[in-house]
Amino acid sequence: MREINSEKVADIVANMCIMANCHINPDIKNALIKSRETEESAVSRAVLDNLIENAAIAHRKEVPICQDTGMAVFFVEVGQEVIVTGDTLTEAINKGVKIGYTEGYLRKSVVADPIHRVNTKDNTPAIIHYDFVKGDKIKITFAPKGFGSENKSALKMLNPSDGIDGVIDFVIDTVRRAGANPCPPMVVGVGIGGTMDKAACLAKKALTRDITSSNENEYYAELERKLLEKINLLGIGPQGMGGTTTALGVNIEVFPTHIAGLPVAVNINCHATRHRVEVI
Repeated sequence: MREINSEKVADIVANMCIMANCHINPDIKNALIKSRETEESAVSRAVLDNLIENAAIAHRKEVPICQDTGMAVFFVEVGQEVIVTGDTLTEAINKGVKIGYTEGYLRKSVVADPIHRVNTKDNTPAIIHYDFVKGDKIKITFAPKGFGSENKSALKMLNPSDGIDGVIDFVIDTVRRAGANPCPPMVVGVGIGGTMDKAACLAKKALTRDITSSNENEYYAELERKLLEKINLLGIGPQGMGGTTTALGVNIEVFPTHIAGLPVAVNINCHATRHRVEVI
């Protein structure tokens, strides 16, 4: 049985918080550059230039890509042959968030109660999703989620008879309603199946996948391509300025569901789609 001290986890998480907020991922950077080359609107090309320059400045000066440094969301795969000593793993992750957001001068956006709304002043608690796997390692995926995009996400409990057309219509309608608010060009995560909560979790997790990858199932890989094409025909464009680049990617994750249900969740992310992965 392998032991990992909780302080090591906290240190790694703290660094992840800073790095994810200040350094755009290569797949997103390359997608923005490619979109700049294919965008048909001159105004939107200028917007993309600004987004690319903003990411370059953030990388060079190690300052946040966006002032909304998000609520800290984690997907954690824990090997069954690992023991975390000292604090619990949850405590360690929250300690890392507190350190990272404080020492990294990242905006603290979490309120302790959704109604009374008193700021916790350290961006904790984090949202943590656990999965237990074989092995002796811990894989941590961090995805800071700003609420300009989170607020435009949606979930619908479709009837099985709605079928794939119902899924497509709901995804497209959700993006259309979102408009310029999520800071497009956006990345769209889609979760299909499971229960209400599982579909939402799938959609969020889909946003942590490299947008150059495709769903392993060719049927859903083709659906990703079809949805991306339809979304880019909406004409919302970068920052809502119109054009041919409304989304950089669409990622779909699926899960078995009940015979009477067809849950679908759409989780929208901004053009930065920040995330970082570390394996301990």
